[in-house]
Amino acid sequence: MNLRELFFRHLAQTSDEPMGWEVAKAEGAYIWGADGKKYLDLIGGISVCYIGHRHPRVLQAIEDQLHRYLHVMVYGELIQSPQVQYAQLLTKHLPESLQQVYFTNSGAEAIEGAVKLAKRYTGRPHVIAFHRSYHGSTQGALSLMGDEYWRQAYRPLLPGIYRFPYNADEVLEAIDERTACVVMETIQAEAGVVVPDVRWIQAVAQRCREVGALLILDEVQCGFGRNGTLWAFEQFDIVPDILVLGKALGGGLPLGAFIASATLMQVLTHHPVLGHITTFGGHPLCCAAGMAAFEVLLEEQLWKQVLAKAAVFQQELRSLSCRAIRARGLMIGIEFESPALNQQIIRRCRERGVLTDWYLFAPACMRIVPPYIITEEQIREACAVIREAVDETRKRSEV
Repeated sequence: MNLRELFFRHLAQTSDEPMGWEVAKAEGAYIWGADGKKYLDLIGGISVCYIGHRHPRVLQAIEDQLHRYLHVMVYGELIQSPQVQYAQLLTKHLPESLQQVYFTNSGAEAIEGAVKLAKRYTGRPHVIAFHRSYHGSTQGALSLMGDEYWRQAYRPLLPGIYRFPYNADEVLEAIDERTACVVMETIQAEAGVVVPDVRWIQAVAQRCREVGALLILDEVQCGFGRNGTLWAFEQFDIVPDILVLGKALGGGLPLGAFIASATLMQVLTHHPVLGHITTFGGHPLCCAAGMAAFEVLLEEQLWKQVLAKAAVFQQELRSLSCRAIRARGLMIGIEFESPALNQQIIRRCRERGVLTDWYLFAPACMRIVPPYIITEEQIREACAVIREAVDETRKRSEV
């Protein structure tokens, strides 16, 4: 059997139609298939590879750490320098109230820990989330997920969760003295790049303060400069009680985190002891890689290039035949008339060497979330392919 046949035989599948092409290598803003074909990567592992694939600094950090130690003990028992140093660097670039980091294996696990922390600290039963929100696929995160299509097959889910439209004032009355927390993406990604109204998100934060509920901001996709500031919440002049990170956090290796004040975090240490535990969360190799990537972002101030590069995308796509283009920095959604049309265009882009994708709650939207190192020349090249793919697909559909 060849590798493709073994892939379908032995790996659990998540859809009836996976992309199904074999990866040979990845470097910078490109991925190569086993046939030698090169693809310009516009999705960066779904916002993971924000400084590109296999950055030399990340590779060196991995090599240095693997010669020291890998897994040695469950999280939180031994002092491991990659964890401590990365936590220190992260909190140095966060508000003073976000000073303790709990590393996990993924963003979904970080959401689970954040909601547990909120319930434990407040002693309250209710959680508020939003329609068309995505926080992961574990049972608790799935219970928050804002789309019944994805939830309905896995009931019963966690009780006490109430969902409201994003950007709608009706949620304000629902946040009360029984609310443990409000969980929201600072900018909704899988909804096709939905940006909150500044007044509304500030009102949500204020209402949480008034009633003692905790505000949990999920920046798994929109953190690390993706939207033009280091953290997306900076754009709205708010600070969460708990910040959730993932994807880019590990620099290409699996890592998540929830970050809060010491006052909040200390409740996980007693009644019961080990209130949240993980074996591999904060793996030293992942922390070393993530810290190296974050250092590159900071030293080269790559997030300050995001808006200029996003403007090139907007300029190059201004005449594109589509319903809408929604963007916040290098998180871009191109909406077409139907999911079927979008899939055809995505396939044609891939045939021409440009890798793109769709959004979970907005299947008619093309996803563009490239590495920040993408050059203006590469952006123009990618946009030319997208324009050609759209024109050709529309012409064929008219025949």
